[in-house]
Amino acid sequence: MTVNLAARGICLALPTNRACVPAIADIGAEAAWAAREFGVRVHLLILDSADAATRAEHEKAVADLPAVPGVLVHHLDEEQQRAFLRSVIDRARTATPDLAAAAGADRLLDLMLPDTVSYGACTNRVFLFAAALGCSSLHRRDSDSTYQELDGAPVFPIHHELRSIGRRAADAASGVTHHTLDPAHAGKPVALVGSSFIGELSVDLGEVRALDPEVYEQVVGLWAATGSTVEERRKLVADSFTGNGTDPFTRDRAVLDLPDIWRIDMCNIALDRELYERVPLPPATDTIGSDYFLHHLVLNAGLPGVTHNRNIVNHYTSERRTDAGFLAYQLRFTKFLLSMLYLHPVYDALEAAGGALLDEDHRVRPGAVAGFARRAAGEDRAENHRRLAVLDRAYRGLGGRYADFADHLLPRRERLLDEAQADIEAFALLVDAWGPLVAAARAVPPTLPDADLLAPAPTSVPASTGASGRPGRPTTGRSAAHA
Repeated sequence: MTVNLAARGICLALPTNRACVPAIADIGAEAAWAAREFGVRVHLLILDSADAATRAEHEKAVADLPAVPGVLVHHLDEEQQRAFLRSVIDRARTATPDLAAAAGADRLLDLMLPDTVSYGACTNRVFLFAAALGCSSLHRRDSDSTYQELDGAPVFPIHHELRSIGRRAADAASGVTHHTLDPAHAGKPVALVGSSFIGELSVDLGEVRALDPEVYEQVVGLWAATGSTVEERRKLVADSFTGNGTDPFTRDRAVLDLPDIWRIDMCNIALDRELYERVPLPPATDTIGSDYFLHHLVLNAGLPGVTHNRNIVNHYTSERRTDAGFLAYQLRFTKFLLSMLYLHPVYDALEAAGGALLDEDHRVRPGAVAGFARRAAGEDRAENHRRLAVLDRAYRGLGGRYADFADHLLPRRERLLDEAQADIEAFALLVDAWGPLVAAARAVPPTLPDADLLAPAPTSVPASTGASGRPGRPTTGRSAAHA
């Protein structure tokens, strides 16, 4: 078995904290298709935060993936992720005295691998692993989704992603069906390629909409910016969480322009390394939507993107339908609403800065982003008090488990308000730390299993398989070379 190390490396990632054996099989098929059709070296990265029994099922699913030339599978549990992160953080703090002075190792580790759910943090871990693996782009999928089919064959989003991501917009124009990009942006790289989903809402609010459409509009409208008009809120509600409806895929449409971020979801996205290696996602905990920040950065910086129509199929897992799942998800939705007090001013600042967010090489300036986040942390909390009051009235009006959730939320209000502010402060800190962390991650591959596979080489070399590291090297988990 061989792996061509001179081939372009990409990271196809599946972060998960739930049972997802079918998703592993699906993404394995997409990885194999990408390697075969585009000749790329695919690092299939599964970051697994599920319980031990579920991880064992996933390990078997990974082992059952067929061996495919050019596909290398890395299945890592949280302890293995933690070992990698500690190595990266220690190296970064040693190399960067300012970082060592600003944040302790445990603080940085907590931002990267908190003890609770963080959509931003799990994707930030993917970013660092992609940097360590020498990948030129990151392609993310979710464990509660699958692919559409056309004529019995899966419709893989990576088809459009690999045709455009990272290329000069002028060069990518031949690979899309529609090109409406302002010529002023033609020399910039395509920073983002993505689409959305069909199927169920991306948030668990469908029951609210069915029970009382007016309450649904009122509650979803709470994530609008302070001072939004009634019409602006209604438009926001209409555009929120619905993906691309329910119509199935019939033919390709891919538009090269500034990205249509309202039609691009994190279950169906590719990002260029020049973006995610410069700015991370907010590491907010228990907060849905914390992984969408780079959408706004790309759009407002004037970086090109491709919006296509190979939509993922979204579905709800059984856990999200339980009482415990309902409670957890509603809490994450509440924190999402509270996060908007701080994120909207950052979005406004990004929009005002526009092209000044980029340097002469069309790369994002991280310092500007950190400054905007730090300044936003001082926002008056009055609007968030109003959000909580409106949510309380709305849910009590619905009754049942929604009224129960309002009771659950009441004694936790002040803590949630504090957490929302702390989250934006943590984001500013992480942006400042990100450059040294990425540089350190690039130096970590020698500690990974099959490390000799990760550096470019002019010829194909034998690839080993196995679950353990070499003697004397710390392991970061199963890294099977499917070649």
